[in-house]
Amino acid sequence: MYSPNSSGRPAFAIFNDTVCEGRTPAWRDERGWPVTYPAERAAQIEIAETLILRLEEFIAGARDFEDAMTVEEYILPVEVAPDGSVRTEDGCWFRITDSNRSQT
Repeated sequence: MYSPNSSGRPAFAIFNDTVCEGRTPAWRDERGWPVTYPAERAAQIEIAETLILRLEEFIAGARDFEDAMTVEEYILPVEVAPDGSVRTEDGCWFRITDSNRSQT
């Protein structure tokens, strides 16, 4: 997906699918940009840590078991453009807000 002729850099991002908006970044930074990870393992650790928190909430009685065990997030390789937007392999761009997402 990443091309050496590109002005972006390769990374990984975590996504989930929503009914209204389809694929969306699971996490955004304080400025609203999609959070990216330099390696797939770093993204995997982020999902695992979130799952651990959900399980702890289940043990504390704050979450149902099925909800705690459900992992809807998934990892995709992306290209991060100099402006911070990210592009997936299928050409979907994610910028500051999902409403600015475009398919090319």
